Amino acid sequence: MTVSLQVSHKSWPIAGSFTISRGSKTTADVVVAEIHEGEYIGRGECVPYARYNESIESVTDLINGLKNDVENGLTRTDLQSRLPGGAARNALDCAFWDLEAKKAGKRVWDLAGFSSFHNLTTAYTLSLDTAENMGQKAKEVAHLPLLKLKLAGPGDLDRVIAVRNGAPNARIIVDANEGWTADIYTELAPKLVALGVEMIEQPLPAGDDAILAEIERPVPVCADESCHGLASLDDIKGKYDMINIKLDKTGGLTEALSLKQAAQQDGLGIMVGCMLATSLAMAPAMVVAQGAKVVDLDGPLLLAEDHENAIEFKNGTMFPPKPALWG
Repeated sequence: MTVSLQVSHKSWPIAGSFTISRGSKTTADVVVAEIHEGEYIGRGECVPYARYNESIESVTDLINGLKNDVENGLTRTDLQSRLPGGAARNALDCAFWDLEAKKAGKRVWDLAGFSSFHNLTTAYTLSLDTAENMGQKAKEVAHLPLLKLKLAGPGDLDRVIAVRNGAPNARIIVDANEGWTADIYTELAPKLVALGVEMIEQPLPAGDDAILAEIERPVPVCADESCHGLASLDDIKGKYDMINIKLDKTGGLTEALSLKQAAQQDGLGIMVGCMLATSLAMAPAMVVAQGAKVVDLDGPLLLAEDHENAIEFKNGTMFPPKPALWG
């Protein structure tokens, strides 16, 4: 049966804008890989990330570089050694999983050996802003069970206080996106404990985080930019309490599942996160997120538009993807 690979780029408008410590954006730019085999189409979506020296063009070129190989029988197993971990391999890996499920008439989680598949409670992200604006936004979403705050350093305690006042019953986690120093963490952590903050994501820059092994961590610290694939784990041990698994970093669902298993064996807590993307990118991440301590797959909630057959979200709960979307 003839196999063909198609690659496309799409920009999805963000509802307003989205700001973290490294800057703001108004669109989510994604690359989609589609593997066609007869009546079946497998799809995978990725987000090229400049932080990792990726662009729409470079990721598209990497995927297209395997076009002949895919069309001549390259398998998902073969793929793992043909591309490095990153956005390009993620799109192809997820497209292979989707295609395999559709050909088998099963769901991806069945193929991956899961005995069941559950709804998930996802965090909702509050973009970096003034304390006043973040507090106001918290009031608007105070009914949601879990809020994630984007922070940056100066003024962060005021931001958390404002959000706590605006959403007194919500669980709170925070993400500094490498924007803190060890002194900031040491100063803020005890105060954040008092405010009920459950986790701090990547407070220090990746590669400059050794001090985390030497200081007290009253609020659990989660590795994001410091954690990519399996090879990251040796450097993470002793410095972090959790890891944030993102498919665009691991290079797909295949590596993400292996990373999750290995991290749990090392005693690390699991968070599953996402780049700013559509339901097509969230669907495979939901497979990894089964049983995770923290789920942060709210990308579609921050967009002005999404796919047909999009994942259903209701008051912080996300429901399994439809086969028409993925998997």
